[in-house]
Amino acid sequence: MYKKSIVVISLFAGLLLLFSSSFASAAEPRLLGTYGEWSAYVFVEEGNKVCYMASQPKKAEGNYKRRGEIFALITHRPTEGTKNVFSYITGYSYKPTSDATVKIDSERFTLFTQDDMAWAPDPDTDNNLAMAIRKGSNMVVKGTSSRGTVTTDTFSLNGSGGAHDATLQECGLK
Repeated sequence: MYKKSIVVISLFAGLLLLFSSSFASAAEPRLLGTYGEWSAYVFVEEGNKVCYMASQPKKAEGNYKRRGEIFALITHRPTEGTKNVFSYITGYSYKPTSDATVKIDSERFTLFTQDDMAWAPDPDTDNNLAMAIRKGSNMVVKGTSSRGTVTTDTFSLNGSGGAHDATLQECGLK
């Protein structure tokens, strides 16, 4: 589990380099705790807290030769007014204009994709996804790579409620 935490921290720090124009003002993520299969983190960006939870799949299936790291994340940025933002890092580039699907127990969600990431289309879907992750037992994410490879990633949701609570509390949202 420690190795997984280091990988998540390294990955997220790398994502900050790619997506943040002001990386110099962002601090390294700090682990809040590990809860079952999910870990909770906080970092400070431009003086503001950003809290997130992350997990990797228990099983990743598909007819591929090489694939990068895979992560599901829920992020809160209270000073920006965002909460429960679901994002998915798939470890490959998605087929252009394709969707990814998330199934949590009997609920199904559609994500839009760009490059190697997928997101919920709106805040209501983010909130519904976060609540389903908290209450569910497993999550299956399906997508199609730019080469046409269909992948199926299965996550355990064990500990997701504890990780979510920790991120909400740390960011003053609970």
